[in-house]
Amino acid sequence: MLGLGQDIGIDLGTASVIVCVRGRGIVLREPSVVAMDQDTRRILAIGTRARRMLGRTPGNITAIRPLRQGVIADYEITEAMLKHFLSKVCGRRSLFRPRVMVCVPSGVTSVEKRAVLEAASQAGARNTYLIEEPLAAALGAGLDISMPRGHMVLDIGGGTTDIAVLSLRGVVLSDSTRVGGDYFDDALIRFMRREYGLMIGERTAEQIKIEIGTVAPDGRSAMLDVRGRDLLTGLPRTIDLTAEDTRQAMLEPMTIIVERAKSILEKTPPELAGDIVEHGIVLTGGGALIHGIDDLLREETGVPIHIADDPISCVALGTGLALEHFDTYSHHFTALKR
Repeated sequence: MLGLGQDIGIDLGTASVIVCVRGRGIVLREPSVVAMDQDTRRILAIGTRARRMLGRTPGNITAIRPLRQGVIADYEITEAMLKHFLSKVCGRRSLFRPRVMVCVPSGVTSVEKRAVLEAASQAGARNTYLIEEPLAAALGAGLDISMPRGHMVLDIGGGTTDIAVLSLRGVVLSDSTRVGGDYFDDALIRFMRREYGLMIGERTAEQIKIEIGTVAPDGRSAMLDVRGRDLLTGLPRTIDLTAEDTRQAMLEPMTIIVERAKSILEKTPPELAGDIVEHGIVLTGGGALIHGIDDLLREETGVPIHIADDPISCVALGTGLALEHFDTYSHHFTALKR
C-alpha cells in the first residue's frame, strides 16, 4: 500500500474536476476550462481563472472545455489540465507519483476509456484505474451496496446522466445518456432564441438554471432580469424571465432522463424492484440540485426520491472510497495495460 495521501480519486467531469485524496477528503474543486492562445497554442489559465474568460476573450484567446458529454474532446489539453491539478494537489516537486482513480460514464467506449487512462498516466499518475460513475456515486452517497438488496442511483452530471441498479457490490443494470447539466443550459439558450429572439451565452444560461430554474409543474414564482443580444437589432436587450419559462425550456432534457429512469425500473428484477420501491432512488451530481427535480421524478416513477447530502461531491468521494477498499472492488476497475 502507498503512504497516506498518495491515493487520489478524480471526478473528471464535463463541468468541473473534483479531486479527493485518501485520508484528506475533497482537496480541489475547479471548472474543467482551459484558456489558450490560439496563435501560439500556449495555455494561459486553467480552472477558475480560465472560466472567468468564457465568452469574454479577445479573438486570439479561446476558453476551451476539453471534455464534452463525459468524454475527452481534446486529449492534449485534458492532459495539461490534469497535470496542473495533480501538481496542485501533490506539489510540483513531489517525489511520489500517486495512484489515481478516475470515474467515467457507464456508457463510454473502450477507446474513450483508453484516452482517459493515457491522459491520467501522462499527467503523472503511477498507476491509473477507471471506475464507472454510478458505482462511485453510490459509494460516495453512503449507500451500503454490500448486501443482497437493490439500490438505484441516478447521477446527473454536466455531460451525462448515469442510472444504475446496484446490489452485492456490483452493477446489476445501468444506462447512460449524454444529457446532463450542459444539455439543460443548451435548452435554455435555444428557448431564449426561439421565444424571445435573444442570444445568451453559456454562463448566463447556467446562472438562469441555478437562480430561477425549475422542472416542477408547480415550481417557483421567481423572475430574473436576463441580458443578451437582440437577434434582430444586434443590440443589447434585457427581458424578465420567469421560472415557468425555465420549466418549459428544460422539459425536453428532463423528459429524456425520466424515460431512461422508467426504462431501468421496468427491466429491474422483481425482488430488487421491490427494494427500490421501499427505499427509493438516490440522486447525485450537480443536476440533483435543479429545483423540483425530486418532486417530478417522484410523480413520474411513483418511487421515493432522495437527494444525497453532498450530491456534487459524491462521485469524487466514491472514487476515493473505492481506492480505500481496492481489493473489494478491484474486479470493477479498468486498468491501463501497456
